[in-house]
Amino acid sequence: MTNTEANTVDPLEHTPLHTLLVNTNRLQATPPLVIGILIALNTLLVIATWPRDVTGVLVALTFVAGVLLNWGVLLALRHTGRSYGPDRPSVMALTILCAALLALLGVLGAPWWLAIVIMLGVTLVVYYSTWVEPFRLGITRQTYITPHWRADAPPLRLLQIGDIHVERITPKERELNRLVKELQPDVIVFTGDFVNISNTHDPESEQAIREITSEWRAPLGVYCVSGTPLVEPMERVLSFVKGLDNLKLLANQWISINTPGGALNILGIVVTHDMTRDREMLKKMMLSAPQSGLRLLLMHPPDIAPEANDAGIDLYLCGHTHGGQIRLPLIGPIFSSSHLGNRFIMGRYELGRTTLYTARGVGLEGLGAPRARFLCPPEIVLWEIKGSSSG
Repeated sequence: MTNTEANTVDPLEHTPLHTLLVNTNRLQATPPLVIGILIALNTLLVIATWPRDVTGVLVALTFVAGVLLNWGVLLALRHTGRSYGPDRPSVMALTILCAALLALLGVLGAPWWLAIVIMLGVTLVVYYSTWVEPFRLGITRQTYITPHWRADAPPLRLLQIGDIHVERITPKERELNRLVKELQPDVIVFTGDFVNISNTHDPESEQAIREITSEWRAPLGVYCVSGTPLVEPMERVLSFVKGLDNLKLLANQWISINTPGGALNILGIVVTHDMTRDREMLKKMMLSAPQSGLRLLLMHPPDIAPEANDAGIDLYLCGHTHGGQIRLPLIGPIFSSSHLGNRFIMGRYELGRTTLYTARGVGLEGLGAPRARFLCPPEIVLWEIKGSSSG
């Protein structure tokens, strides 16, 4: 595969989600005075829907205080080194949302204290989703039993990591590397998106990526694939891994590892997000697939899972979706960047021959997206792979 082949236009560049992220990111250039005017106008809207007495004044003051408090919560993320997203797009959205909610309460004649409860609830959600949940990195434990390995062999411990989306080294990345060392896996696989799209060409982010990944060690190796080309073109991925002797980048190739149970055959495919091209690449690579042992596919998104099942892949590990990143109660994820929508958005799926696991990943969306997770905490996945063959 040549760099030219890897750097073709990513179809995701023209999706509504990417367009939204680009345009909201531009709002970060909005002058504070303009945001102040927006807050003032929405305050007038709130006042207009409540009684013109002390109740209305109290509700208006609650609104302004709540908006400013939320702004402070978001600003503090960057100043404390926890995350580095834009604050102004989120503040503008929260201003409009909160004003609409309070205005509706006023029209309905709700009690004044309910406005305080609403504003307090919004602030708690903002704080939790930006300061707490993105740093609740957990370990999801999975067991996979394969007939291609001997049953009397010790289980293989394989650690799946995805979507670190590095901006800088924060408490999240430090916790990730602490867990990697603590778990002591036999093999580590990374399913792409080293960098945040806001930092694709940032030298400091590149240095942070190299510092983080250079600490990943496993006796049977660390294997990775590139992520979304729009986020990290292949030349950037090559820079991220250059000279790191602990990492093996799999760019449309197989590698076979001898384990006590049998052969672990890993196929790494470079995603293009052109479904026709990605399906054709899988078909091409399966022509040289090893005939014995476990076939493991690493690819950034879950988009070719049905084809992987038909092709004879045993285990397919991926990420890309972040599990939706923001999930609402009873509704679930509010967006998916997968071509298959929410079909394989998070967790384990049994497709027949193929077991698919879409990890929620470690990092966060970039550009104008808030650096937030809600009801979708980050994860790494520790697989215990066992054999069931008597021979």
